[in-house]
Amino acid sequence: MSPQANKFVLSGLLKLMRPRQWVKNGFVLAPLAFSNELFFVTDAAVGALGATLLFCVASSSAYIINDIRDIERDRNHPVKSRTRPLASGAVSVRQALVLLVGLFVILALGFFKLPSVGPILAGYLVLNLAYSFFLKRQPVIDIFTIAICFVLRVFAGATAIAVDVSSWMFVTTLSLGLYLAAVKRRQELALSGPGSRKVLEHYTVSLVDRYAEMSATGALVFYSLFVISEKPELVVTIPFVLYGLFRYWFVVDSLNGGESPTDSLLGDWQLALTVILWIGACIWIMWPAGS
Repeated sequence: MSPQANKFVLSGLLKLMRPRQWVKNGFVLAPLAFSNELFFVTDAAVGALGATLLFCVASSSAYIINDIRDIERDRNHPVKSRTRPLASGAVSVRQALVLLVGLFVILALGFFKLPSVGPILAGYLVLNLAYSFFLKRQPVIDIFTIAICFVLRVFAGATAIAVDVSSWMFVTTLSLGLYLAAVKRRQELALSGPGSRKVLEHYTVSLVDRYAEMSATGALVFYSLFVISEKPELVVTIPFVLYGLFRYWFVVDSLNGGESPTDSLLGDWQLALTVILWIGACIWIMWPAGS
């Protein structure tokens, strides 16, 4: 194989791992962001970063399995037939399987390094397998499955630094995950129609709009209650969350974004800036006095 062909395959393998989607694994760092170990080089910080990296590997493994499972369907899709490496022929199934084995080896090593996170990672992978082969065709369950994956990320981050996930953080993350998942289904239905995904035959735009509105309201209310009850000094971050929800809905409704939360975040400078300002405010406020 020529160097140019090798480069083409390597590019396809990297694309198969969907590194842009690793942004979602930032949820693993949420417990660290609200702890006293915030961004210091401590065992807790190292553990949280290690858990984040393992979730990047695990999520890439799940994407590869899903793409192998849907390869024939993707080949008949007007967009995925060109953008998905397996469907387009940029990467062979055999090459994808070799990469998958390599990722599983990394995960196995990670289990030994962070044994407390291992069961959560295993649960995440099992849930994604169930999603790829069955759950993504079950209405409502498919949305909750996506949301639970966000919750598992937060629990992994908390386990890595040996802290408990508060009830408020749990329900806030679940609500935000439901919001993102509902918007994703809404945009798939609105932009590509019910034929693009089997489960969309059971949804209407108005139905998933109501799901999204309910979830967004829940995320805002629960985050506010979490801050007020446990971290009152962070009350100034609530406007950032509120604006972020408003801006994301604007991107969805007016700019036809939202089918991929990651693309919406990375593609809209105001949304990205809002997240950066929220993180910056959390760091500034949580930074220990005298450090």
